[in-house]
This record gives sequence, C-alpha cells and structure tokens, in this order.
Amino acid sequence: MTSGFALVARFELRDEAGADAFDALVEQMLADVKVHEPGALAYIVHTVPDEPLTRIFYELYEDQAAFDRHQEQPHAQYFLTESEQHTCSLHVTFLRPDAGKTRW
Repeated sequence: MTSGFALVARFELRDEAGADAFDALVEQMLADVKVHEPGALAYIVHTVPDEPLTRIFYELYEDQAAFDRHQEQPHAQYFLTESEQHTCSLHVTFLRPDAGKTRW
C-alpha cells in the first residue's frame, strides 16, 4: 500500500460573476500552500470543459497529519470562509491510495 492522504473536492460556483472572485481566492490559496505547507505533495485545481462553474481540487498530502495541519492553516480557513459566498455546493471525496506512481 502506498502512503499518503488524498482527496478530491468539487466546488460548484453560484454564477459567472463570482467565478473570478473565487479564482482569485484559489490563486492566493495556491501561493500560500506552496510557501507554508511542505506536507502538501500536490494541490491542483482543475476547470471542467463545458462546466464553467465547476472547479475540481485534487489534494495529496504526506499523511493524515499533514492534511490536518492544512485544515488548521489561517489561509485554508480564510479560503473556506470566503469561498462560501461564491459557491452553491461543495462535495469532498476522501481517497485511499492503494497503488500508484509519482515523479516527486
């Protein structure tokens, strides 16, 4: 079994007007994760073709503790609080890595 802790989060945005504001929050979050979270191995945000109001986050952490530290970070708490005004739903799926390959 491969170590790590991963999740996929699907954000559905309220409208196109809020999409730019949400994306600006994402850019700041990405910058903060890069600087402050060495336990975040991958933090990737995707757009979905033909679904302009959907954002998919793929997050891979060293372990559960690294994810817990992420959740406690001021920038993560700020992002979740501020993004609520731009989203109509959030669905999170936690993943268990059983096998795989990385290039890190």
